[in-house]
Amino acid sequence: MPVGDQPEDGRAGDSTAEPLLAPVDGVPPVLATPEEVAAAAATLAGGTGPLAVDAERASGFRYSARAYLIQLRRAGAGTFLIDPIPVTDELAPLAEAINDLEWVLHSADQDLPGLAELGLRPARLFDTELGGRLAGYERVGLAAMVEKLLGRALRKGHGAADWSTRPLPAEWLNYAALDVELLLELRASVAADLEAQGKSDWAAQEFEHIRTTEPPAPKADRWRRTSGIHTLRRARQLAIVRELWTTRDGLARARDVAPARILPDVAIVSAATADPRTIAQLRTLPVFGGPRQRRYSREWLGAIDRARALPDSELPPLTQPFDGPPPPNRWERRDPIAAARLARARAAMGELSLEHSVPVENLLSPDLVRRLCWDGLPEYDRTDTAELAAAVDGFLKSGGARPWQRELAVPRLTAALTPRPA
Repeated sequence: MPVGDQPEDGRAGDSTAEPLLAPVDGVPPVLATPEEVAAAAATLAGGTGPLAVDAERASGFRYSARAYLIQLRRAGAGTFLIDPIPVTDELAPLAEAINDLEWVLHSADQDLPGLAELGLRPARLFDTELGGRLAGYERVGLAAMVEKLLGRALRKGHGAADWSTRPLPAEWLNYAALDVELLLELRASVAADLEAQGKSDWAAQEFEHIRTTEPPAPKADRWRRTSGIHTLRRARQLAIVRELWTTRDGLARARDVAPARILPDVAIVSAATADPRTIAQLRTLPVFGGPRQRRYSREWLGAIDRARALPDSELPPLTQPFDGPPPPNRWERRDPIAAARLARARAAMGELSLEHSVPVENLLSPDLVRRLCWDGLPEYDRTDTAELAAAVDGFLKSGGARPWQRELAVPRLTAALTPRPA
């Protein structure tokens, strides 16, 4: 599901763009048997050029990030819509046909993990959304780019719909097919702009980075992201949040339901504040008295009881330990010299962003810049410019920065980190 599927992307387009209301060849049928998938694989293998790929998930409805519909399009083969759910273990013919191809996706990092779970992995990648960022486009949603580069207006769609619904409505399928209808043409246009700007190699490095990077491991203490947790002031309350969040997560995972649909964050914070002692007290709280939550009343109260029984030594700290530098707004007080370095580094990266028309976050990870400025270069003589440049380059490389990023950023950051005369 591309980033541009969000309503604010403006799929309706402006009045000068020609509306694209349906696929030129019509909406293809949904393939849901091993025989149909094998036939589609054979047809796709006989096509030419790269493969347009998209996948629809059920974010906000399901716990998993699995693909519930796969859209594929290739020159000489046409468009295919595949329901992977009934054929999850029967996709080997498809993988054999498409895994050696270049895939074209819009915001590839959203869909690649779910496709990889099905054994579908590209040999090469072109990400039109990331390509648009590197090319300096102001708007990089799918609809905005299709309108800007191809003069067509995509209809507002159903990207936020529950794609685990069966059968899928005809209008949703029309929307899904349109998402790959012009993706190959869009790839050609973006590639031409990148080539004209001398950024083709930059893009190639970024695409390969996305293709080969494994999804990050889940962050520790994810329960601390519960909405409204900042209103709680006691460690025991945080323990209740942690236990309720963990219980909810287990139920959501087992049922493959989005956690918020089992118990919203506001209810967790409400329970942590009220600290109910009985099921009757629990059910007087907002949400907990509802029919869907009442069935789990014993689980919820059990979680609260476990948090209440914890010794003080096992309560979570009121503030989350930092993995890395503190928030930048605390630097001035804790280390004014580091704060000054960060200010200069940010200014340097901002200038670089303007010069090359690339968002600063795509030039270099802001977190990597912060870590560099805080304590990334502790042991060396900062007055030796060559030594400083080598140290900066080594730090950025160890942090995953690509060669093109280091080539641009190292000279600017070296200048920013060079001590200023007193």
